[in-house]
Amino acid sequence: MRQTAKTARRSLKADRLEARVTPEQKRLIARAAALRGSSVTEFIVASAQQAATDTIKDFELLTLHDEARDVFVNALLHPPVPNEAARKAAQRYKQQMGR
Repeated sequence: MRQTAKTARRSLKADRLEARVTPEQKRLIARAAALRGSSVTEFIVASAQQAATDTIKDFELLTLHDEARDVFVNALLHPPVPNEAARKAAQRYKQQMGR
């Protein structure tokens, strides 16, 4: 049964990543991995995955505080009446999109 689980895990990990590092970087990464009790590969993959998740979150999540949040919510709840330029733009859009 264990062999089947190993084979299944291996089949999910088909893609490879490669990186060239300095000897100092390799020693640092190996030390950190050892302190965590993981292999260098496990440490690098986990660290890269966390960095990728954090980066995506930073770019996709809008965080507002205090007055900025209040202004944003108020604009959503009470949008301004469209001016002439906005009405013309909407009309052009509808004509171009066939609506």
